[in-house]
This record gives sequence, C-alpha cells and structure tokens, in this order.
Amino acid sequence: MKKSHKIALLILLVLLIDQALKIWIKTNMEYGDEIRIFGLDWARIHFVENEGMAFGIILPGEYGKLALSLFRLLAVGALFYYLHLLVKANAPFGLLASFGLILAGALGNIIDSAFYGVIFSSSPVHGGLAALFPEGGGYAGFLHGRVVDMFYFPMFDGYFPDWLPFWGGEYFQFFRPVFNIADASITIGVFSLLLFNRKFFSSHSIEDLQKQNASEIAEESEAPSEELATAPQPLAMDSSPDQEGAKES
Repeated sequence: MKKSHKIALLILLVLLIDQALKIWIKTNMEYGDEIRIFGLDWARIHFVENEGMAFGIILPGEYGKLALSLFRLLAVGALFYYLHLLVKANAPFGLLASFGLILAGALGNIIDSAFYGVIFSSSPVHGGLAALFPEGGGYAGFLHGRVVDMFYFPMFDGYFPDWLPFWGGEYFQFFRPVFNIADASITIGVFSLLLFNRKFFSSHSIEDLQKQNASEIAEESEAPSEELATAPQPLAMDSSPDQEGAKES
C-alpha cells in the first residue's frame, strides 16, 4: 500500500472515531453529565462544549468565534498542501503520520464548528438531550457551532504553597481541561514531531527530500547498466566444427 493511502486511512480513521463519539455524546448525554471510566474517579466522560480552541481555550465574542473558525479553515488548507508536498518528496512515514494526525484533529474540530450548530439542537445544562436535525433548525449558524468535549482526567488537586510567587495559596487541579479525540490527535502529532522528527526541521527540508529521492532513483536506474558492464563475458569459440573440417580438407 502506498504511503499516501496509509495516511489517508489514518486521517479517515481518526475522523470516524472522533465524530462517532461526539455524536453519541451529544445525543445520549445531557450537558454536564458524567460517566466514570472503569469506575475510576480520576477518569471520566464529562460532556461539555466550548466555543474556542483545543482544551477549552476561548476567543471572546461572536467575531472571535468566526475568526477562529476561519483560521482553522486556513490552517487545514495549509496542512493539506504541506502534507501533499511531503508525500511527493517521499518523506518518511513517521513524519507523514505526525502531520496526518494534526490534520485529522484539526478537521475533526472544524466539523463541529462548521456544522454542529446547524444540525443539532442546543444542549441545555441538565435540561434534556440534543436532537439531530431538529425541525426548528439548529442552535447556531454555519461556522458558529460549539466543539464537543468529553475526556476529563482530574488526577489530583490541592493548593499551591504560600511561598510560591503569583500562585501561592491558590487551588489547582491536574488535569483540568476537558478534551476530545481530535485534541488528542493534534497533541500526539505535535509531540511526535518534536520527539521523533527533529532531524527533518534541523537538517532537512522538502527540497532536500526531493533531491535525495531523485538521487536514489538515479542510482537505481544506473545499477543494471553497471551490473552488465561488470558481468563476465562468454568465452569466444576458436572455431566451429565446420571450420575445422574445412581446414582438414
């Protein structure tokens, strides 16, 4: 299977899992409901929605929401183009997979932002379930939908010591943000780039990959001719039987 096909399948798989879980959460849980994962108190499915970026970060105001949605669209377009260049340059699969995960995560949250306000009714806090394709229309317009989040891992909490500057005595919780599959995909892709693909950014570029790929193809094409040149040649016969008979006569 070609690298491009593998990356396409990876992106599609992340999108399917992300959207299937979000749609199930949206239509089967009331806003604010929780389900403990394996009965653990620190691992929960907690249904919330956010207006902004990953992990609940928010840009205020209606125009902030629109600006964020437009930025996401531009970022996805740039990622598509860059990933296309990397595939053409025959980049390593690990590098392609990292960018593919980032692209899949960005697409997953864009789908929420672009379409969920149109196809879903609102999810009031502990006030009933949202409906898919409601008769009266959705709760918001195109590009003004809210992103569905559900993973919540409050592993431990406490208070910062009083001697700590700025945060002394304040309450903290780890890990507070609620996130989704798309957020996790982006995070894994970014960390994979930083941990396993630093050489690409330090000593390689797309042009370098293209040159390297071209040189490898040239070496492969030259290999058969070199083998023919170095192959042992068949020994020439001194004379044929007919020639020997003619000499004797």
